[in-house]
Amino acid sequence: MADGHSDLKDSIDRLSKEVALMNSHSFVRLHDKPLKMLMFQFFRGLAFGLGSVVGATMLVSLLAWWLSQFEFLPIVGEWARQIADEIGQSR
Repeated sequence: MADGHSDLKDSIDRLSKEVALMNSHSFVRLHDKPLKMLMFQFFRGLAFGLGSVVGATMLVSLLAWWLSQFEFLPIVGEWARQIADEIGQSR
């Protein structure tokens, strides 16, 4: 009976060490403080928004440049050339 009691105590000690280790993890510490989590999510949203805008701008300008190279398509080529000229004038 004493041996079973000591195994249980060892298991509880190991479990408490694991819980202490998990509580010291940065993810748990971040979510423990609401203001810190709010600031983290705010800056994460800013970075996502900025990255989306920069990526979309690069993609649209690359697509407009690529379409302006097609001179044999009179409607698309002229439209894309106008967009390329607008982009060039704004620089």
